[in-house]
Amino acid sequence: MLTGLRRIVRAGFVGFWRNAYVSLASVFVMTVALFVIGMTMFVDQLLTTSLNTIQSKVDINVYFVPDASIDEIDRIRDSVAALPDVAAVTYTSREDALEEYRARNQDNEIALQALEELNENPLGATIAIQAKETSQYERVAQYLDEQKAQEEVGAPVIDVINFNRNKDSIDTLTAIINAVERSSFVVLVVLLIAATLITFNTIRLAIYTSREEIAIMRLVGASNMFIRGPFMLQGIMYGFLAGLLTLALFYPILIWIGPETAAFFEVNLFDYYLENFRMIFGVIVGIGVVLGLISSTLAIARYLRT
Repeated sequence: MLTGLRRIVRAGFVGFWRNAYVSLASVFVMTVALFVIGMTMFVDQLLTTSLNTIQSKVDINVYFVPDASIDEIDRIRDSVAALPDVAAVTYTSREDALEEYRARNQDNEIALQALEELNENPLGATIAIQAKETSQYERVAQYLDEQKAQEEVGAPVIDVINFNRNKDSIDTLTAIINAVERSSFVVLVVLLIAATLITFNTIRLAIYTSREEIAIMRLVGASNMFIRGPFMLQGIMYGFLAGLLTLALFYPILIWIGPETAAFFEVNLFDYYLENFRMIFGVIVGIGVVLGLISSTLAIARYLRT
């Protein structure tokens, strides 16, 4: 078995170098396919980061009445924070709300003057609630409505819940996120199918040049595995080299566009490439090896049919 394996490996390397031009063409075609797949991964990362940034700016704000007790505010804040759909709850006290109001209206003398004439803080405390997913804001808002409905008559705690004002934005963002996820999956599947077909036809051409040699091997009684093995190894070599070449091409390209993506999308693709190199290496090279192996196996099958 070990001797047969060595012969298969040796035959695979000999066939790879003997048909150098065909091998080069196969590697080139697979590199193009893997490059497109890799670019899809990076574009998907840009979209995901952008959507996450937008999502982090969407929240539900709960405004409490100015004379709401601290105990009631803490109770509602803690109960909301305990909900499984909630990612974070940010509390703003009355004093902090007043300071923020002054900062926002520092150039508005009329607003500041009106505030001084009141001789008291007219603002109540607030909490900003961020859900784990945009689709979960509806349930959080329902819980807040239930809390408001349970308040004692004449002793309100919650003044305003601004979910209804943000509902259109939240629904739109939810639809965009779902559409991007579905589109990314569909595009990746289409690219994988296209890459498989292109690689299959290219490797099939490489095997076609050896059709007479395959026929002779069958005549002398060579096993199907001995015939198939060298071509399967060549397919793996095509995919491995194409993966390495694809990663090498990404390096200078991402150095160039990294600062631009950092400015517009808040993520430097070159830094992402370096930080996740093991994962990217495994995906790109892994897809290349699998494509080469599957394509070579399918391409050689027609010559092994009796």
